[in-house]
Amino acid sequence: MAGVTNVRTRLVGDRDGVAAEAVVGFVRLWRTARRHLARSWDEVSSVVTGLGWTVAVLTLVAFVVGYRFGLREVVVVGFAGALLVAVAAIALIGRSRLLIRMSRPVRRVAVGDDAAVTVTAENPTRFPSVPTTVEVPVGSGLVDVAIPSIAPHSTFERAVPVPTLRRGVLDVGPVTGVRADPVGLVRRELVWTDREQVIVHPRTVAIPSTSTGLVRDLEGQATTDLSPADISFHAIREYMPGDDPRTVHWKSTAKTGALMVRQFEDTRRSHLVVALGLSRAEFADEDEFELAVSAAASLGSRAVRDGREVTVVVSERTPEFAKRAVYAVHRLPTVTPTRLLDAFASVALADATLPVAEVARIVGTDTAGISVAFLVVGSTIGLPALRLAATRFPVGVEVVAVICEPEAMPRFVRVPGLTVMTIGYLDDLRHALHRSAAA
Repeated sequence: MAGVTNVRTRLVGDRDGVAAEAVVGFVRLWRTARRHLARSWDEVSSVVTGLGWTVAVLTLVAFVVGYRFGLREVVVVGFAGALLVAVAAIALIGRSRLLIRMSRPVRRVAVGDDAAVTVTAENPTRFPSVPTTVEVPVGSGLVDVAIPSIAPHSTFERAVPVPTLRRGVLDVGPVTGVRADPVGLVRRELVWTDREQVIVHPRTVAIPSTSTGLVRDLEGQATTDLSPADISFHAIREYMPGDDPRTVHWKSTAKTGALMVRQFEDTRRSHLVVALGLSRAEFADEDEFELAVSAAASLGSRAVRDGREVTVVVSERTPEFAKRAVYAVHRLPTVTPTRLLDAFASVALADATLPVAEVARIVGTDTAGISVAFLVVGSTIGLPALRLAATRFPVGVEVVAVICEPEAMPRFVRVPGLTVMTIGYLDDLRHALHRSAAA
């Protein structure tokens, strides 16, 4: 049938016999050898380091130049390089029979809490194992775990601490077995475990629900909008088609002889806003910013636990080489306190972000029904800038500025349209809110 062919037809056409079989056999052998050579080359190139390739090239050049021009010293250099290559090849012979595991770390911890993973090596064979070393990446660092010789059917455990001095998201693992020569010409890695993640939350302080006394009406603030069903009674009127029968006021109906229903004033729950700027120019140092993050996280997580309507925002970053500044804010998830703290773990200072006054303008314009707004800022922000930011919110919004200045004496100041709290420690936030509620 036309178009159907095979290897023999393509190679030898109509010829047959011993010559045709030899050609087909040679081609098949060549393809198999080329496939094995390619696989071997990939395996070799995957274990040879940059230093290894350099030594190999210098060894080859030393042999060629030394024998070509009769330079014995150069030939000696070539033999020295060949010896190093032979030692490196011997170092890769064999494989480890150990079984290495890593315990799953605690996924979420707070700053300063203890966190660690345990690396376990098991020798399932009948012979003692050879001492080896495994590497455990922890964040941006690398921890070398030396595993000694393990007796048959025995295990060895080593705890690897996870640093939690700073909040952030740390990748832990994978545990990698390393086999290399003393000089570093070759290096073979064997991945034993998966990569795990540890989220270090900012430290927060417990704020009692009663400390949110800045909100004028926790249960709901009555408005002039009328509603057929709510908790704020307004008046009684005649029944109209479509009214809920459950709102019928039977005593009034009996007195007037006409069907009368209750009418209510619509109430709205107070809406809390927590805004944190990320501009590096608004904070004196990293410690000041960490205190601000902890204060904002404490306010936001407390509001979420109380079931309040809350919006938590940080200023959006402008990408590098952008033609114009990004005029926006980034809203953090407030579904649960854990989700909010996860988002705060990744917040960082940036050079190209909006100042706090512009953050206040955006959140004040885009968020409806705000009753209280917390502006968490650094010590470099002056009172005029805070008063300007307070004017960007709608009339009637209670604006509270929390100035974070490590080790400063706590202060509490009220000016028209603005309450200013200065905290030097995170616990000062609790006391400042208690004082504000009492006032």
